[in-house]
Amino acid sequence: MAGDRPRVLVTRTWPEAVERRLAERFDVTLNPTDVPLDEAALIAGMRDYDAVCPTITDRMHAGILGIERRRAAIVASYGVGFEHIDVAAAMAAGIAVTNTPGVLTDATADLALTLILMTARRAGEGERELRSGSWTGWRPTHLLGTSLKGKTLGLVGFGRIAQATAERARFGFGMEIAYYARRPGPQELVDRLGARFVPNLGDLLGEADFVSLHVPGGAETRHLIDAAAIAQMQRHAILINTARGDVVDEDALIEALGTRRIAGAGLDVFAGEPNVSPALRGIENAVLLPHLGSATRETREAMGMRVFANLEAWFDGKAPPDRVA
Repeated sequence: MAGDRPRVLVTRTWPEAVERRLAERFDVTLNPTDVPLDEAALIAGMRDYDAVCPTITDRMHAGILGIERRRAAIVASYGVGFEHIDVAAAMAAGIAVTNTPGVLTDATADLALTLILMTARRAGEGERELRSGSWTGWRPTHLLGTSLKGKTLGLVGFGRIAQATAERARFGFGMEIAYYARRPGPQELVDRLGARFVPNLGDLLGEADFVSLHVPGGAETRHLIDAAAIAQMQRHAILINTARGDVVDEDALIEALGTRRIAGAGLDVFAGEPNVSPALRGIENAVLLPHLGSATRETREAMGMRVFANLEAWFDGKAPPDRVA
């Protein structure tokens, strides 16, 4: 009977296979319209359900988590990042919080390489030119880009996604690898990649031909790449961001791209998404993607199954495998 099963609220439309699995195990309420829930709906969810499953589009702040007469005891988020959840407020209220780590690595690394290739070969500019009907045909100096072989890829952060990106860049395209992180990476991997640990961010920015960001969001990394950081990059360098939008000071980046202080940028994330600055959207030497880092069928299904595993463990009285609070 549905009434005997835990009640679960899913805030957005998830892959069909995941929704079907959830419905088999729980009394689940889905969101077939895929319209983001407003604050009132999220509050009602915390009062009426045993579990709420948000995504990065749902701001689970203290006013939602700390309500009176709350029923939900777990917030099982769909995604690896959890900056949209006030973890301190959840802990104060005794609410468990889980995420979906590990399963996004390959898809996001693939997208980082996609952006590197698109910016290096000016593919976005070329497609826009062709679609607009303004292409006049092949010519020797048309949209000259840069090759990847022998170029230095500077990774800011060296977690799983950065490491997977480095492997693709090194062994697929012959790039040299340098990275900045709090501590050196796994020695066996570093040796295999021939990667260099650069302990100073400014030094890495100054030597890299491509700078790829792989750090978490939050107060510590907000505007890590600001005007001063961009000023340390080489003029031919390209910035790639598949991490979090607010890691980059977008006003400073817009200025740098507009004046050709750096050659280009490939961005999959934005500070105010889905609202992207018109100034940024109008810049030709930027490739802009709508947060597609994990957007493969296999990855999105795997993310949902991690949520399912966390919920199943919780309601079976076990420790959720991906608990963050």
